[in-house]
Amino acid sequence: MAERKTPTKGTRKSASTTAGKAAKGFTEEERAAIREYRRELSAASRRGPRAAQEDGESDVMAKIAEMLGPDRAMAERLHAIIKASSPDLSPRTWYGMPAYAKDGNVVCFFQPAQKFKTRYATLGFSDKANLDDGNVWPTYYALKELTAADESRIRALVKKAVS
Repeated sequence: MAERKTPTKGTRKSASTTAGKAAKGFTEEERAAIREYRRELSAASRRGPRAAQEDGESDVMAKIAEMLGPDRAMAERLHAIIKASSPDLSPRTWYGMPAYAKDGNVVCFFQPAQKFKTRYATLGFSDKANLDDGNVWPTYYALKELTAADESRIRALVKKAVS
C-alpha cells in the first residue's frame, strides 16, 4: 500500500497495513503452545510405538504436575475419568496439554485455564470424535468444577467420542 504524508506526523503507514500485522500475530501463550507441539512431534519421531504409549502417560502426568491448584485437580480427575471410560485411548500431550488419542489421532484434550489465561478450563473434542448429533453439536465444554453429574456426562461423552 502507498504511504501517506501528513503535515505534522511525517510518513506513516496506512491503517490497513498496521491492522494486518496485528491480526496475524500470536500471543506469547500461543507461541509457547506451538513450540511445545514442535517438541512433541520431534520426541514422537524418536520413539517407537510401544515407547510412545508409556512415554505419553508420563508426559501427560508431568504436564498435569506443572499445573496450578484448580487446574491440576481437574486435570487429575479428568485423566482418571477418561482412562476408566475408554482404556483404548492413549494419553499424550498435544500443544503442551493433556490429550487422549485413538490410532494416533487426538480425540479429546484438556486445556487448563492458566494455559491461555482464560476464566475457565476446557474439555475439547477433535473432529475425530464421534459426537455428531444432527447438523450442530458442541465440541468444547467449559469447566469450572466437576460434580458427580458432570463426571457422569463426561464419561458418556468420551465413550460416545470413541464409539
